[in-house]
Amino acid sequence: MTAVKFQNVSFSYEKAPILNGASFSINEGELVALIGPNGGGKTTALKLILGFLSPKCGQVEVLNSSPKRARTRMGYVPQINAYDKAFPISVLEVVLSGVVSKVRWFGTIPKEEKVKAMKLLEQLGLEGLSERPFGSISGGQAQKTLIARALISDPNLLLLDEPTANVDAESEEAIFSFLSSLQGKKSVLIVTHNFDAIMKHTKRVLCFQKEVASIESHAVCEHFSLGMYHQPKGSKE
Repeated sequence: MTAVKFQNVSFSYEKAPILNGASFSINEGELVALIGPNGGGKTTALKLILGFLSPKCGQVEVLNSSPKRARTRMGYVPQINAYDKAFPISVLEVVLSGVVSKVRWFGTIPKEEKVKAMKLLEQLGLEGLSERPFGSISGGQAQKTLIARALISDPNLLLLDEPTANVDAESEEAIFSFLSSLQGKKSVLIVTHNFDAIMKHTKRVLCFQKEVASIESHAVCEHFSLGMYHQPKGSKE
């Protein structure tokens, strides 16, 4: 089954074109990295997949359905600065917020969901932190907590927007290794600028720069990344 399919998708913010006739597909169980310069359309693509935006033209299909209908089968991990760490909530409570729809009418969460949450925290190396305030843990631990929150509903498709931005190298490697272990079990799309992790943990990359090109990860090299993220010599700003 195809997890995500874009057919000639174009999108603009007012008069600023972001995507222009983008076409690509993601297979079920595939881990794919989304790369490209800021403003190239990576985060916009995630929002189109989630159904928070609608294309100007073209079609977006997710899990053989429309994005809005498929939303309950998706998990989303935002950048850590998009989540309020000052909010008084524990690590376990953050994870359990991913299953608020299962809260009973008298305000309790089913025991099996708590067991599932604790298992996810253990798998992500966060055992012993369940009662810690979310705002007191490190950036890497916070991102792992948000990944557990996205996974507790057992989604078919997991979307991550720069989950390793501003985290230490050890946490970054742990996060990518965990995401790599999901291959074949879930479809995973990850926006990242980490080319070393791309080459180590993924087989395919989607390069966003208004249009979208699919390339094999081993073709991503320092020369290619410099050409994508930096202005050529002599060019005007």
